[in-house]
Amino acid sequence: MNTSVVVLAGGWSRERDVSLMGSECIASALRGAGYDVRVIDVQRNMSSLIQALRPQPDVVYNALHGPYGEDGCIQGIIECLGIRYTHSGVLASALAMDKPMAKLLFQTAGIPCPKHRIVSREAFDAGERMDFPFVIKPLNEGSSFGVHIIRTEDDVLALGDHIWSFGKQIMLETFIDGRELTVSVLGDKALAVTEIQSLKGFYDYEAKYTAGHAKHLIPAPIHSEVYSSAMDYAVRAHQALGCRGVSRADLMYDDRAGEPGDLFLLEVNTQPGMTPLSLVPEQASHAGIEFDDLVRWIVENASCDG
Repeated sequence: MNTSVVVLAGGWSRERDVSLMGSECIASALRGAGYDVRVIDVQRNMSSLIQALRPQPDVVYNALHGPYGEDGCIQGIIECLGIRYTHSGVLASALAMDKPMAKLLFQTAGIPCPKHRIVSREAFDAGERMDFPFVIKPLNEGSSFGVHIIRTEDDVLALGDHIWSFGKQIMLETFIDGRELTVSVLGDKALAVTEIQSLKGFYDYEAKYTAGHAKHLIPAPIHSEVYSSAMDYAVRAHQALGCRGVSRADLMYDDRAGEPGDLFLLEVNTQPGMTPLSLVPEQASHAGIEFDDLVRWIVENASCDG
């Protein structure tokens, strides 16, 4: 019998549309490779999800993104059912999604990160901030949702209450004026370094998922020492979190004083996008791994900690 795979798609986070786009590509590739594939559009009803997983498949391909799908919650349910599933396990998923905790682990592993602080609304309004410019980030979102570069007090006033749309606390991070890099890790091997150049200034949700809004330079045209360091940081971050399968590390490179410059790790995405514009498939192709082979590798390396 063919290996049966259930692809979890959609979900209810702000990244639902990204998940639906990616899961369509994933399911098509798996069917073409001979897998018996079902797609479940996951809603906020876990008893319905458990029912939909009967009969139990051999593997669950978790194509969800954002809170509940990427932070260890769905992973815990699949663990309880004893089904092998793709990407990182419960702990690594939860750690990576919690930006402050992830930064602590990265710094412990000797990986440089931008300085940051966590503040409440009361503390922020009382002036407990960072020097301009700084970046505001939610504690546990993806796809650049809720990320804002703050250069002046006018930027704070313009955002108003929107700053607090993602929770009662936010992370303030030193703004790194530099080049945006990303590195995919497959297993324990870094695939490549890509430089991302947003054509609208900031690599936000629209730039990530709209054709023509960003350029991907692969391999990144940077100093060879920095290229090697970016690959090394990505693998070490993957290992520090306890990731498995595929992950993607996002970094900033400040070379304004010349090369080699200063490299900083921002975060690790444990379930990177698999849309036609996504970075992991692009870097895999650069490394000689076509999309169908990439998806098949992810399925064949699925596991269950329990």
